[in-house]
Amino acid sequence: MSENKNKNLPLYAVIFAVIAKLYFLLTHHIQEDAFITWRVAQNLLDYGVIGFNGDTKISASTTHLYVFVSYFFNLIFGKENFIVPLLVTNTILFTIGSLFLSHLLLKNPWHKAIFIFLFGLLPPSIKISILGMEYGILFFLEMALLYYGFKNEKKWAFIVFPVLILFTRIDTVIFLGIVFLVDVFWNKKINLRYILGGVLGVSAALAFNWFYFGEIVNNTIVAKKLAYDRVYTLSQDFEYFRLNYGNFWGMLKLPGDFNPFTIIIAVFELLCFIFLIRQREKRNYFLWMIFLFAWAKQIIFLSQKSLFDWYYWVPQILLFVPVLIFVIEQKIKRNWWLSALIIFYILPMLAFQTIHSIATGNGEWNYRRSIGIFLNNYEKDKKQWILLEPAGYIPYFSGLKTIDEVGLVDKQIQEEIKKDKPHYWLNTVKKRQPKYLLSYNNLFEGKDGFYYKTHYKLLNEFRIKNHLQNDNKILEKIYKLKPSGTDYNLYERLKDK
Repeated sequence: MSENKNKNLPLYAVIFAVIAKLYFLLTHHIQEDAFITWRVAQNLLDYGVIGFNGDTKISASTTHLYVFVSYFFNLIFGKENFIVPLLVTNTILFTIGSLFLSHLLLKNPWHKAIFIFLFGLLPPSIKISILGMEYGILFFLEMALLYYGFKNEKKWAFIVFPVLILFTRIDTVIFLGIVFLVDVFWNKKINLRYILGGVLGVSAALAFNWFYFGEIVNNTIVAKKLAYDRVYTLSQDFEYFRLNYGNFWGMLKLPGDFNPFTIIIAVFELLCFIFLIRQREKRNYFLWMIFLFAWAKQIIFLSQKSLFDWYYWVPQILLFVPVLIFVIEQKIKRNWWLSALIIFYILPMLAFQTIHSIATGNGEWNYRRSIGIFLNNYEKDKKQWILLEPAGYIPYFSGLKTIDEVGLVDKQIQEEIKKDKPHYWLNTVKKRQPKYLLSYNNLFEGKDGFYYKTHYKLLNEFRIKNHLQNDNKILEKIYKLKPSGTDYNLYERLKDK
C-alpha cells in the first residue's frame, strides 16, 4: 500500500504545484503578446479569417497552434470568460511536462515530487504558466516527445509531436535538431521515424504559411527583422552582449550593465551538469539533450539581438535542472543542501517574481488596458484605425483596427519602412490618415510638429504615475518600487474643413 502511495507522489506534486501558482492569476500579469494571439483567435471567430484587422489575412501571431487553441477556448467559454480557463490549462500542461521531465531524470518518487514542486516555482516556470503565451503547451509537447518517443519508444510519438511542436513555433527546429544530434551520437544510428516527423512538421508549417498567407516565413519574424535590423561592428557586438547577457542566464532581470549574480548561477549550473554526467547513468542521454538545447538557443537568440525575455524562459529552467537534481540526490547533509537551496534561492526568487508580477500586472492590466477601455468607450466605430506600439492590450480592448510600428499586425507599414525607415512613421500617418495616434512622445514638438498640430488634436494624456496609488499600502509600495508602464499621448485626427 505504501509503495503505491509513493508512486503517486509525483502526481500529488503536480496538483500542489498547479495550486501554488494559481495565486499569480490575481496579479493579472499577462504578457502583451498574448493579447495579439487572442485577438487573432477572435478575428478567426468573428470573420473566419486568421488575421488582426477583419478579413485581411496576416500571420500576426508567431504561433499557429496556440491561435487555434485560443479559438476553441473563446468558442467554448466566450470572449469575456476564456482567459482564466486558458491560463489554468497552460499551467496544468506545463506542470505535466515537468512530470515527464522528472520521469526522464529521476527514479525515486520522492525525488520526482520535490523536483516537480521546486521546478514549478522558478520564475520562468511561473511566467510560462500564467503569462498567457504558448510556452506552457510547447513545453508539454517537447517533454512528451522525449518521454513517449525517446524513453518509451512509442513509434507514433516521433511523428505526432514534431508536427505539433513545429506548428506551435517554427524556431523549435533548434530543439528538434539538438535532440536529433544527441540521439545520433548516443545511439550511433539514425532514427528514420524522427526524421520523417521533422520533415512532416517543417512541411506542414511552411505549407500552411504558403497556401493560407502566401508566405514561407511568419509575418511576425519578417516584421521584427525589418524593424529591428541594424549593422553592428565586432566591438559593438561585444558591448551589446555585455549589456544584455545577464538578464537571461540568471532568471533575474536587474537594471544596470552588469549582473554578477548571473555568472554565479551559470557556473554552478555547469558544475552540477559536469558532476551528474560523470556518473555515467542512462539519464545522461536526456541531460545532454536539454542542456545543449538550452545553451544553443540562448546563444543563437542573443547573437541575433533577440531580447524578448520569453524566448529564454524554457532554456533558463532547463539549465537549472542539474542544480535541482544535484541537491535532491545528495546523500550527505541532503536536508542542509535542500534547505539552503529553498531559503537562499527558491524563496527569494519567488518573492522577486511575486513583486515583479504585481507591479507589472498593475502597469499592464490596470494601466495599459485602461487606455484600450477608454478608446472602446470613446470610439464606437470599430472600423477606425489607430497607429501605435505595441499591438497587444490597447488594440484588444479598444476593438479598433490597428497599425503597429513594427508591422506585426499590418503589412503596409513594412513597405514604408523599406522605402524610408527614418521617416516611416510620418509617411504612414500622411498616407493612411489613421483617426488616432498613440505615441510615447509629444508629437507637437520637433521638426514635424507643425504637421501634427494642423491635422491632429491632443485627446488625452495617460501617465503611469496616476496608476501607482492603491488603498492597500503594501500594493502601493510595490507599485512605486517598480513602476511598470510608459507614458502615452493620444491624438485624434481633426475633421476635414
